[in-house]
Amino acid sequence: MGVIVAVTALALQGRGLGVGEIGALFAVYAAVAMIAELPFGGVADGVGRKPVFLIATIASLMASIMFITSDAFWPLAASFGLVGLGRALRSGTLDAWYVEELHVRAPGVEIQPLLARAQTANFAGLGFGAIVGGFLPGLVAGNDPSDPLVGRTVYDVSYGAGILLTLGVIVYTVLLVREPARPMNGAGVRREIRAVPRTIIEGARLAISHRALLLLLGILTLMLFATNPVEVLWPTVVQTMLDPERAATMVGILTAGYFLAIAAGASLAGQIGRLFGGCHALMLAAVLAALIVCQIALALQASLIGFIVVFLVFSVMLGLSESPAASILHAYSPDNRRSTILSVQSLLKQLGAMVGLLVLGAVGETEGVDIAWIAGTFGLAAAVAFAMLLARHMRP
Repeated sequence: MGVIVAVTALALQGRGLGVGEIGALFAVYAAVAMIAELPFGGVADGVGRKPVFLIATIASLMASIMFITSDAFWPLAASFGLVGLGRALRSGTLDAWYVEELHVRAPGVEIQPLLARAQTANFAGLGFGAIVGGFLPGLVAGNDPSDPLVGRTVYDVSYGAGILLTLGVIVYTVLLVREPARPMNGAGVRREIRAVPRTIIEGARLAISHRALLLLLGILTLMLFATNPVEVLWPTVVQTMLDPERAATMVGILTAGYFLAIAAGASLAGQIGRLFGGCHALMLAAVLAALIVCQIALALQASLIGFIVVFLVFSVMLGLSESPAASILHAYSPDNRRSTILSVQSLLKQLGAMVGLLVLGAVGETEGVDIAWIAGTFGLAAAVAFAMLLARHMRP
């Protein structure tokens, strides 16, 4: 995905789309992902994690093929819709499979360091992918635009690389991921689909009735409300600090740095977690408090070097927050509803991110991005309070 993320906006601009149309395409993605999130989490609990993950990967593959062959808005909107569908299908599949396999193969193992290792690989892949995705177009920049290697814009070569990597993921999953066989006949699949509303209700009821899960989901929603506007709007701030011809290159490099810094934070989470005596909620509270400091400092930066340093520290803190939150979630999620709870989490995080962009984006439009980021720290402060309550609740 990192190979594609690095060039998506540039590839759309190369097709003649304006900023408003590009924003509308991302809105299509978000809407489809949110609508489909919970139903398909429930299906993965019944049908199996591996087949649903493979369907999600095929949807992403179809989206890339549709993107690379289209230059009009509506086919591109269908492509973004498929990306959102793949995103909704994928959440709560192989991560649930991974945790359940750990429980079978190593009962009682502390999973937080192992989740941290997996998340390190995730963000490292995004970071290195962003570097490769930004580098590949330069290799074909001098080619004839009609050359099939180039595609409709020079940036489509990165989409071609993403297609090849996606095929590799499909083969890897088919050959190496093992899951106990579940009935896959048509009647069984229809039964699971008909059970989706009940599954959603039961998953939501479990999240609401269990205080630890409810507090954690509130923390994550508030965190995304506060931090997502930073993650989305930071290029607009960097651009004002640079000459126009240097802005695109610097944004690309910082995008890779952002992902790699998150990976570095995730890799350190296991060691730092030991400093908190294995109390994941207390570690999460400390990381959220550090994010408040970083977000205020980022808003106050006037120099490029200062901004880059604080932004990378901010990204490391985001990485540190991943595995303690995941450890708490998995500790309280029953296996037969794990994918559903993961989908509830993903849905609420997306909802928090969307509301944050709408509310803080409006503040940024009228008062400035720096004021919007500082306003977002009130959400982080509420998340810290919830994390302290969660730590007290989990202590016994």
